[in-house]
Amino acid sequence: MELKKLVESGLGTVGIEFGSTRIKAVLTDDNFNPVASGDYVWENQLQDGIWTYPEEQFFEGLQACFAALKRDVLEKTGVKLTKLRALGISGMMHGYLAFDKDGKILVPFRTWRNTITGDAAKELSDLFHFNVPQRWTCSHVRQAVLNREPHLAELATVHTLAGYIHYRLTGERVVGTGEASGILPLNAETLDYDDEMISILDRLNAASGYSFKMREILPKVVNAGEYAGLLTEEGARLLDPTGALQPGCIVAPPEGDAGTGMVATNSVRKRTGNVSAGTSVFSMVVLEKPLSDYYEEIDMVTTPDGAPVAMVHCNNCTSDLNAYVGLFREFLTTLGLPADNSAIYTALFNAALSGDKDCGGVVSLNYVSSEPVTHIADGRPLLTRTQDAKMTLPNFMRAQLYSAIAALKAGNDILLKKENVPVDRLFGHGGYFKTKGVGQQILADALNVPVSVMKTAGEGGPWGMAVLAAYAAYCEEQKANGEKSGKIEKLSLPDYLDKCVFAGNSGETLNPDPEGVEGFDRFMKRYQACMNAEKALTGL
Repeated sequence: MELKKLVESGLGTVGIEFGSTRIKAVLTDDNFNPVASGDYVWENQLQDGIWTYPEEQFFEGLQACFAALKRDVLEKTGVKLTKLRALGISGMMHGYLAFDKDGKILVPFRTWRNTITGDAAKELSDLFHFNVPQRWTCSHVRQAVLNREPHLAELATVHTLAGYIHYRLTGERVVGTGEASGILPLNAETLDYDDEMISILDRLNAASGYSFKMREILPKVVNAGEYAGLLTEEGARLLDPTGALQPGCIVAPPEGDAGTGMVATNSVRKRTGNVSAGTSVFSMVVLEKPLSDYYEEIDMVTTPDGAPVAMVHCNNCTSDLNAYVGLFREFLTTLGLPADNSAIYTALFNAALSGDKDCGGVVSLNYVSSEPVTHIADGRPLLTRTQDAKMTLPNFMRAQLYSAIAALKAGNDILLKKENVPVDRLFGHGGYFKTKGVGQQILADALNVPVSVMKTAGEGGPWGMAVLAAYAAYCEEQKANGEKSGKIEKLSLPDYLDKCVFAGNSGETLNPDPEGVEGFDRFMKRYQACMNAEKALTGL
């Protein structure tokens, strides 16, 4: 009955995240509990050397996952979902969506997974004295200029995926602060694109004969809790073509999956961090002070409310592991045995726990695509072992789980060992952590840091975006109340998460196992010894 009243009164909040393999919508109640969901499965495509998703699938997937959410609500309550308190869109960060003045897409969406902007990224990193990764939007813009791509003659606007969907729903060309920090470096004081870096880019592009200005083509930066628009009539019809959904709800600043992961794990304060592990894997650590230098392996971004964050982003995580799980599923099907996907994953993940701490000499390199952190230009998955390896199922699966976060460990060793960045605890979320205690313990051993997992870890980004949407609604309500009373008071995002959302819930924590730490280090020595072989396979 409480859920029915929530739906009828329009007090539910929805977060939608465009992930690498799923577009997922989550509805939360007024206590931030996820109460309904819907999803749409999709997969990136390699077309003409570019990892992409077709534009029409953006909206096919958006409508399908929202329709699935509506069905879930109807089944649980008997009433239709027709109005919302707030809505938020998040998505895979970075990349390049270019449009002309009429809103026509000029080239296929270039996702975070592409490593085709090496010259631009190096040029900008050297000029900015700031690590600019290949996947960042400014790298894509600059590389297009260096390549003298024909579409630049018609370029009017550039978006990230989350920013573009938000624009289509609200008419507002904005992005959240965390998302913006993956477009172009931000000024820590103004929480806006860095003026000096903008000027450098404009001069470089002008010298190449292009007149567009970066501030004119990029979306405006909006901090968490600031006004970012309302769901328009057109946006409501785009989201729900049946016409049942009413326009007018608050829509939060669009964020990247990194920002929603920080919110979903309550890791926006200093000395906290999180690891999101799925198709890709990245860690985010909120810093107490700036790093002593900049590193190619570490990106400097921000929390949704603008705090500095050191990010290690790896292109590869579970894709190769998923392929092997599919092989086991096919084997079971061949034998005529039940092949429930969830049961297979659970059994194989749990088997890994009984493996040798160093995987018994089994080594896996999971590079389905390129990996900038370990300087792999083009991925080729590799499975090998020493002559005397113990080739058991537990060791095989443990090697897959180790491999999934090995590049992440390589990047974090710089942060945690060389820079001595203090981290009290990391929070894990994403598919890697769904089997209780397995991925969580392995990550703790890999980074030698306590790792916690919340009950909401399985919801991850969509739930985190729903929380940001609720925060946006709260801030607008506080603003309206303040205008009446003459005094506006509102909680900061960290305080809102602590006091309203999590209220002391810190999840279940596992500490590093000394034998596991040593075992992972031994595995890493073998893993790194295979790098030359991995690079040699590029031409295969």
